[in-house]
Amino acid sequence: MESEKQVEQKIRRRQFLSFAAFAGLNGMAWSAWAIFRKLPADDHQLSAFTRGVLNVNEKLNNKLFSSTHLAPTYPTAMATKNPRANGTAGLNEGSFDVANWRLRVQSPHLAPNILEITIEDIKKLPKTEICFDFKCIEGWNEIVYYGGVKFSDFLNHYQLGTRQGKINSEHLKDWYNYISLVTPDGEYYVGLDMKSALHPQTILCYELNGAPLPLEHGAPLRLIIPVKYGVKNLKRIGMITFSDAQPKDYWHERGYVYDAAL
Repeated sequence: MESEKQVEQKIRRRQFLSFAAFAGLNGMAWSAWAIFRKLPADDHQLSAFTRGVLNVNEKLNNKLFSSTHLAPTYPTAMATKNPRANGTAGLNEGSFDVANWRLRVQSPHLAPNILEITIEDIKKLPKTEICFDFKCIEGWNEIVYYGGVKFSDFLNHYQLGTRQGKINSEHLKDWYNYISLVTPDGEYYVGLDMKSALHPQTILCYELNGAPLPLEHGAPLRLIIPVKYGVKNLKRIGMITFSDAQPKDYWHERGYVYDAAL
């Protein structure tokens, strides 16, 4: 049987080893952090390593993306009665007149180059509704009920989004790679890949909880895309353009991942 002194020595030895291991791991962590901080940064002040990881994630998301992968939906009775109006970038209400709003669409095959569409024109298209769990990149979420027109129906109706000006949704290679959406004041902008725009749950939204979209939620027209975080759900669309090059994106310029996929 071990003596009391031997037991005490074992306890002290274990305490010492535990402390030494903790100190060693802590030192390694600080050393790794110091090395990480010294890595070269990109234009958004992210380390090259971080940006590389984000780029790999985006490529993987793009490979796995499917139009059959749908965000869960809920009964409208579960929708939040007073949804959060998060984010004010691009909502310069002091100089904005809803009555004179027009959605301006620029596409190379249009003649003239700019197409102007009223909210009444958009409301004439087949209506779709969705009640889903809206997720913000800040960490909060809530179930929200929106109404509008599928982005794909809008593009098909106006023959937009393809290089030849003729819609053939079976061949994605005929479409432009990206869509750019910008607020009327030009202060907020998102870049959206065409596959995401054509997703069956992506809508141009003009209603919230069965009523006209409020100003603080992006009236008269906003983007709702349930397979992306809220940063991509641009409020108050003023201009839409198409391109094969990746367009600029407000939060990507500030260091966030470009696709913001869920």
